[in-house]
Amino acid sequence: MAQESSILDTFFEECEDLIVALTEGLEEMRDGNADDETVNAVFRAVHSIKGAAGAFALDELVGFAHKFETVLDELRSHKLTADDGLLRTLQRAGDILADLVDDARDQRPANRDVVDPVLAELQGFLGPEEEAPAEEFVFEALSLGFDDDDDEGGYIVSFTPGAEFYATGNDPALIISALKELGKASVTVDTTGLPTEFADFQWDKGYLTWTVEITGLMTDLPIHEVFQFVDDICALSITPLDAGPPAIDLPDIAEPDPTSPARPEPIAAVAPPPEAIEATPAPAPKKEETERPAKKAASTLRVDPERVDRLINAVGELIINQSVISQRLQEAALPNSSEIFADLDDYKLLAREIQEGVMAIRAQPVKPLFQRMMRIAREASDATGKDVEVVTEGEATEVDKTVVERLADPLTHMIRNAIDHGIETPEKRVAAGKSRQGKLRLSASQRAGSIVIEIADDGAGLNRLRIRDIAIEKGLIASDAVLTDQEIDHLLFAPGFSTAAEVTNLSGRGVGMDVVKTAITALGGRIAISTVPGEGTTFSITLPLTLAVMDGMIITVGGQTMVVPISSILETVRPSPGDLSKLGLKSELLRIRGEYVPIIDLAEQLGQPPSDKTMAERVLLLIQTEAIAQCAIAVDDIFDQRQVVVKSMHNNYGDIEGVSGATILGDGKIALIIDPDAIASGPAVAPQLTQLPEGDLSHARAS
Repeated sequence: MAQESSILDTFFEECEDLIVALTEGLEEMRDGNADDETVNAVFRAVHSIKGAAGAFALDELVGFAHKFETVLDELRSHKLTADDGLLRTLQRAGDILADLVDDARDQRPANRDVVDPVLAELQGFLGPEEEAPAEEFVFEALSLGFDDDDDEGGYIVSFTPGAEFYATGNDPALIISALKELGKASVTVDTTGLPTEFADFQWDKGYLTWTVEITGLMTDLPIHEVFQFVDDICALSITPLDAGPPAIDLPDIAEPDPTSPARPEPIAAVAPPPEAIEATPAPAPKKEETERPAKKAASTLRVDPERVDRLINAVGELIINQSVISQRLQEAALPNSSEIFADLDDYKLLAREIQEGVMAIRAQPVKPLFQRMMRIAREASDATGKDVEVVTEGEATEVDKTVVERLADPLTHMIRNAIDHGIETPEKRVAAGKSRQGKLRLSASQRAGSIVIEIADDGAGLNRLRIRDIAIEKGLIASDAVLTDQEIDHLLFAPGFSTAAEVTNLSGRGVGMDVVKTAITALGGRIAISTVPGEGTTFSITLPLTLAVMDGMIITVGGQTMVVPISSILETVRPSPGDLSKLGLKSELLRIRGEYVPIIDLAEQLGQPPSDKTMAERVLLLIQTEAIAQCAIAVDDIFDQRQVVVKSMHNNYGDIEGVSGATILGDGKIALIIDPDAIASGPAVAPQLTQLPEGDLSHARAS
């Protein structure tokens, strides 16, 4: 039972790779960049999923894949034309196939209300249905397209195993046995490549060329099934019988010598073991006549995520240990010329290199996530009746797997909102002088140790007057509140806020953007909005590359040591008295480069006693947040800048306002990691901005 479960898990893992290959091929076909080889690759991806699903009796998945591959087979044989209607249906079929794989993994029935219409569309391209009903479909591996009693049709198969073929434990006899079960077959072997001297013989060299003539076979698909696991480690040629003998141009292979005594009779059929047939299939390109030299197969290693997590925890402890050693050396007051400091620097570099290497194991490209978002965009476009082109950039950008997994929901909300609210209807776009087709750009990039994901549309932009009126109507702001454009934009993230006139399947319930902000903040990131009326809106999400280790600024506040993420700090300032301005009885502003930004006392926000130092004697951290364009956080002093290991506090203490986690310092003490966004948007800050007179607030706006 455990072995069967393991094999099934491997099947679903392979399906993920096949779905990615399928999606890539369909995108190339939709963009008009595909050739016959691309269509063949898409076909084989679907066929491979169907073949393995049949071994596990996943009937719903097999039935849909069968219809899907039938349409693809008609397309690759040029009986169908790849017009917009067919390509749209194929993309929808790819989405449904991915859903059916998920349904099979979770052991839930398929949603027939979604599957059946797509099946009907596929059948529409095939004409009137003549095959047996779907419920009577039976999958028969390696027995498609031939009749044992029919001698018409057939193929000549020639293959020369390479060194890796034998090194990986494959046996030509098993391949030949499987081929003989496809129809009436005769087998010959060319031995002229064998060395004349025994001393020259090498066991792993491919000296023999096998030729199998099969009759009664109307398609070469079953032959490709036999070779699908070894076609990249042997030279293979498949030629129809009526095309004459295969032309093989292979190194070190001569024409057979008719006088050679070493020419055996045809090999008797031997039943191949089940593992030779039931192995998990992998995608492979198909050609009508294939001639490929042997090549080295790419190797990958699948690792249990729990093992990687344990390794990451060990690296975290290594970094903590490095901090402890640094602390002990400082306490020992050794001279700076001591060689131990050079050794410590080497230790730090090695620890960081190990940490980056371990993080790279967990890192994965955002491409699968972007492909999933393209499907969301297609569904949203169909639901709203809008024609939207989705463009992706930076798909190879890598980020921690945990971050990628937790980005799916917020990106889904944002893409749906962009299409539903941001992009106009075709009629309105034409009236505004735009093309009928809207454009949505999804991009990812790495900047200064963070990943930045942007969702940009070329729609009408944000209607700030309407946003403000709705916020007043819902009681989110006072009617006389004076807000900057950026503050109005961020009202979209207020709980319960919605600009939708009615509730639809996509939006209008007032939970979407609030969920986005909560999810992004939980990941230690922030979100920004940039909009130009009539031209579009861009949402920028900035996230840490990993959730395990970060670079932080070590600070002291009220006698407590804390950490502020480096990614949130724009610069540090030690103000002079002339740079400070009073605002009311307690608040102060920092004047920097001709602009005024509010100062937030971190000790006060955290409920600590007020500092004995004046503001001019303290250090200000200039940060950028969602709620405020720029603000300065006042701390007592800056102690150090170092790499820290992030420890979650949620399981033990729940959510703590203003605190995102904790870390262990070199002296063994616990230091809280500050959440700058939560500190800046705290209750002690927001009223200051909304209660300012308009004249004063204009000076407080950031550049």
